[in-house]
Amino acid sequence: MEREKIILVGVFLPNRTEEAFWNSMSELRSLAKTANGEVVDELIQKLERVNQASFIGSGKLLELNELAEMHEADVIIFNSELSATQVRNISRAVDARIIDRTQLILDIFAMRAKSKEGKLQVAYAQYKYLLPRLSGQGVLLSKLGGGIGSRGPGETKLEMDKRHIREKMHDIKAQLTHVEQHRKRIIDRRNGQSVFRFGLIGYTNAGKSTIFNRLTNETTLEEDKLFATLDPTTRKISFSGGFQALLTDTVGFIQDLPTTLIAAFRSTLEETANVDVLIHVVDASDLDYLQHETTVLVLLEELEMNHIPILTVYNKMDQVAENFIPDRPEHILISALNEKAPSIIKQRMIELIEKNWTFFTKELSEANGKELAQIKQQAWITKLEYLENKQVYLVEGYQPRKESTND
Repeated sequence: MEREKIILVGVFLPNRTEEAFWNSMSELRSLAKTANGEVVDELIQKLERVNQASFIGSGKLLELNELAEMHEADVIIFNSELSATQVRNISRAVDARIIDRTQLILDIFAMRAKSKEGKLQVAYAQYKYLLPRLSGQGVLLSKLGGGIGSRGPGETKLEMDKRHIREKMHDIKAQLTHVEQHRKRIIDRRNGQSVFRFGLIGYTNAGKSTIFNRLTNETTLEEDKLFATLDPTTRKISFSGGFQALLTDTVGFIQDLPTTLIAAFRSTLEETANVDVLIHVVDASDLDYLQHETTVLVLLEELEMNHIPILTVYNKMDQVAENFIPDRPEHILISALNEKAPSIIKQRMIELIEKNWTFFTKELSEANGKELAQIKQQAWITKLEYLENKQVYLVEGYQPRKESTND
């Protein structure tokens, strides 16, 4: 498939540091690549405040049109959210499709969603984004066509009137409620079992799926692209002695994640909200790793998941800069592709299980073989010894804490 030619536009405002601005532009390039686009040029403008009519100044708008004609650009992507008025005014001056960072992220999510719930969540978020931007967009329809920024609910989505979109949103919401109820039943059933649950979180492209695959022997998608994983996947992870825990891989977080998506994927992330420990994977080789850490922690707070214990896994240590310093107290340093990585992570996982569960000791007679087998599956056994003098098995280990039932 032929890649669309893209020009990126960034406005450097006083409220951002130079480093943060250029990191954000670099991330926009990665997003464009993930959407199967080819970045042919960039236009940067330093402003005290954005132009309310066209976001960038009138002189830069003329320059942008010249660049678009010179490169025969298909799409112009702004590294900020644009209003309907700004999109309309820019489109009158530039002969190319105009989209913003939010629309690009929504577009990538539309490409990546595989499950029914994922597709419904993306469609709902896209309609919610589109609704306030419908007014006066008729002039843009000839430029819309297909391609980046127009995937998801359909290429003719701008032709729908507001009433039609509201009806579609209502229908999607009803379907989502049904799907969410089904998933909630699965989670409730899982919660009723004595299983320790880990959740993988982290900035997009930090290496979560690679770690997930290595720990569970799964083959979920691993790509050097943003949002390679969108739908949550939960699998068993096996430890020595037959003990098993659950591990959930989730969508990657990103700076300036559209608020429509935070709301839409809140329910999807409920699967991670029910875990005992979060494993926060950080790409230690990324020069902006501290900002990525902060982004994830802020979003966890927004999603009301900041009370869950966190183990930080600094990944890609084989590519790390000399001045790298881990800043989280509970952490490990690994390279996910190293053969020792799974055992290093599992060892720390066991330590966290012992820290969060309750120690127990029990003596079982030989006749209680069935109970012993059940304990082996549901508890982490640290000692199993047959006592000849008593003719019983001494079992020591860790099991789930019993919730208090005091009224």
